[in-house]
Amino acid sequence: MTPQSRRLGSLLLGISVLLVLVAAGKPHHRADKCPTIKLKRQWGGKPATLLHYQVRPVRYVVIHHTVTGECSGLLQCAEILQGMQSWHQGELDYDDIGYNFLVDSDGVVYEGTGWGVRGAHTYGYNNNGTGIAFIGNYVEKLPTPAALKATKELLSCGVRLGELSEDYTLIGASQVISTQSPGLTLYNEIQEWPHWLSNP
Repeated sequence: MTPQSRRLGSLLLGISVLLVLVAAGKPHHRADKCPTIKLKRQWGGKPATLLHYQVRPVRYVVIHHTVTGECSGLLQCAEILQGMQSWHQGELDYDDIGYNFLVDSDGVVYEGTGWGVRGAHTYGYNNNGTGIAFIGNYVEKLPTPAALKATKELLSCGVRLGELSEDYTLIGASQVISTQSPGLTLYNEIQEWPHWLSNP
């Protein structure tokens, strides 16, 4: 081995060690284990008429149900979401669909206003809360296991991305406004989840 080969080998080893040390010092905000999220443009949603950004990380998560039919698959769910957005914007005069995210029976998450943008889901909790709605009516039954799993993954993902506070508070809409949402059966389910608060 020539002296030049040894120097080159030492230089490459030194660069490799340096790269490993630099990578080890960087915080990792990996979004693995995040559920599949269909963006608003993918389900045919219209742009918001006005955007109000939230201070992040957001402190509250409010769980709802949509009291529509359930859906599975993009075409079926897109029809429900487009109708809901049209009603929210046209009849209720909201800037956008009211929820930050909606979850279908297959466990696919649909972007509403998304992370960091104020929704119109829960009076008093829109500025500092993320509204997540299960598509369907959950008074008498639970959402599918896939939908429940996807929502839990979305919450964990939100914390890892810095969108939700690590000590966020989880509540059902019926705890803070006059509504039956998220439905009694689903409400009993979320009481077993981490971060649920009985008396917000």
